Amino acid sequence: MKKSMLALSLAATFSLSSPLQAGESVDDIHVYKSPTCGCCTDWVDHLKENGFEVQVTETNNLNPIKIDAGLTPSLASCHTAFIGDYVIEGHVPANDIRRLIADAPDAKGLAVPGMPAGSPGMEMGDRKDRYQVLLFNTNGQTRVFSEHN
Repeated sequence: MKKSMLALSLAATFSLSSPLQAGESVDDIHVYKSPTCGCCTDWVDHLKENGFEVQVTETNNLNPIKIDAGLTPSLASCHTAFIGDYVIEGHVPANDIRRLIADAPDAKGLAVPGMPAGSPGMEMGDRKDRYQVLLFNTNGQTRVFSEHN
């Protein structure tokens, strides 16, 4: 009896803290990208290969989307995505997105500023630049979420 009460309590806590909207899955991600950007397409492929259901909207004007998402210029990259209430900016690895959803921190989202070589979608042979995935809040404050390469 106590185990079932605990399970119900944990399920209720998780569902209340989840940033996902009704009807959404932790695998549903919406990506806004330029129709001519190959690295953005490669990042979308990376997400699909890692089990995400990806909806893509192609646009030649990403700036209003980035501004509406609360992204500062220092966080910007070539594409912007949304999963639940989180913003995903740039070449963020799929595993970091999964960790963000699982941990459900009080944050606006994740960003990989710029376009670092070796990040998902930016593979350039053996070149692998060191880069950070930043967790950011609504004020644009950041902290390192993960480091790669």
